[in-house]
Amino acid sequence: MGTEKHIYIIGYGVIAKGLAVALSLNGKNVTIIRGSVDGGDDEQENINVSSGELNVNATITISTFANHTTLDGLILLANKSFGNEKLAERLVRYGKDLPVVFLQNGLGIEDAFIGQGFTQLHRCVLMTTSQALENKKDVRLKVVGPSPVGVVKGSNEELNQIIGQINTGLFPFRTEENIQPFVWKKVITNCVFNSICPLLEIDNGVFHRNETALALGKKVITECIAVANANGIALTVDELVQNVFNISKASDGQTISTYQDILNKRETEIETLNFAVAKLGGLCGQNLPITLMLGEITKLKSELFRE
Repeated sequence: MGTEKHIYIIGYGVIAKGLAVALSLNGKNVTIIRGSVDGGDDEQENINVSSGELNVNATITISTFANHTTLDGLILLANKSFGNEKLAERLVRYGKDLPVVFLQNGLGIEDAFIGQGFTQLHRCVLMTTSQALENKKDVRLKVVGPSPVGVVKGSNEELNQIIGQINTGLFPFRTEENIQPFVWKKVITNCVFNSICPLLEIDNGVFHRNETALALGKKVITECIAVANANGIALTVDELVQNVFNISKASDGQTISTYQDILNKRETEIETLNFAVAKLGGLCGQNLPITLMLGEITKLKSELFRE
């Protein structure tokens, strides 16, 4: 990548906004590009971010693809993963050598970019959670730890340069040599939270407050772990159950993204979570009836809310 270049964040959600403020305050040139909207003039938006007792703000440029004939910089994908196929088709017009970092949830989210021949692809597992505040514009961040980033295609040298550009105290990142166990751990955890919480219409804290909810989560974990193990990922049921419990306790009162999407009549990422794991399970002889059923009901609920 050479010297530092402009950072483009694709997506207009709370992660994109919080990250843009963190980067801007760290002296980076950053622009948010709204992937689902095109045309119109660039806008300047003042975004407030709170993290613990820290309250900061920055003015961020909000743009669309129509305003950019070239994208000479680093691409951070904070959009919903269900849009990746169309996004890969669009971004490839700017060059296959664009460095791309996926900040999204799910399995197989890189496939469309691999298919288009991109040469610098890196996968991040976010350890920073975010939530919109009451006015919908401001953002609350909670940092669990530095978010690991690993190579999908490319080199460790490129990855180190990327981390040097995006790592900040407010929104930290780190390199990770073997990212896939982290991806699977996050995906399985999300299969629990992103289906059970929306269906119960409850916050993330339910799993540390209610033994029955945690027991249902354990059933999902048990099914998904069998698929992970069959694909060479060494995870255990006990560590995932503990992970769900710990996250639930730490995010008590917060609403999972899928439930937020349903309430706001937006499409969800359940396709790259429950459905993706179930599909992969079918290829290796593993059935996931509970995980799949919860995903199907979540999808149906999302569709009904958008009618």
